[in-house]
Amino acid sequence: MDVRWVGPDGLEVVPGRQGGRQVLRVLRRGRHVADCHSVEEVARHVDLADLCEVITLRPDRRAIPEAAETRGLQGCRRADPGELGI
Repeated sequence: MDVRWVGPDGLEVVPGRQGGRQVLRVLRRGRHVADCHSVEEVARHVDLADLCEVITLRPDRRAIPEAAETRGLQGCRRADPGELGI
């Protein structure tokens, strides 16, 4: 299951690794903005209240028709800023 947070103006926050440490990578329209080590650092780049968590679900291939398998399924919900912690 892949998790990411999206916001306005093409903002995206994804988990990443830098120098062996887990980071929250901030992207704007696919371009790297910053690797943040805390939620406070992420908040310097994006209003946390604007972030929406997007979860890509990997369906059970036996339960889903072929057409749906190729598209994948996505859900979205508001992220609690505490959930962005490392």
